[in-house]
Amino acid sequence: MSTAELPVDYEAEAKPDLAEHAVLLLVVSLVALVGNTVATDATVLQGLAGLAVLYVIAMAGLVLTYLVPLKLPSVAWISLVGILVTLPWTPGSAWVLDKVSHVNFLTLATPCLAYAGIAITNREISIAKSSGWKIFIVAVFVMTGTYVGSAIIADLFL
Repeated sequence: MSTAELPVDYEAEAKPDLAEHAVLLLVVSLVALVGNTVATDATVLQGLAGLAVLYVIAMAGLVLTYLVPLKLPSVAWISLVGILVTLPWTPGSAWVLDKVSHVNFLTLATPCLAYAGIAITNREISIAKSSGWKIFIVAVFVMTGTYVGSAIIADLFL
């Protein structure tokens, strides 16, 4: 079978290379800086320093993902780098923790979760089209119930 006869998966996405990851991570960091500045008492410079440290940790993990022959997901390598640089016996860990302490991690998660919520594939759209209008009503009730339930739990326990 030649490569011309192989089926093409149009929904498969090409993985970004390291340079594209760097640019995308920079954009996410800038969005997070705005959110962190609005949501916390940290100054822009404190937030910028903390996000710069997180950026370097993430990029180091991504470089390891590309270079190390052991095929682990990039989130594992990034987590490993983050753990290693914040261990108490690692030189400079107190400085890293001080800089990163000015970053609100819930604020970092918000744009990521928002993107995950709106990222819809063509397959999901075709399923929604074939399901009919009733799925829309169910989706509205599910999303409303989830939001109201989360707000009640947050109000009671947080």
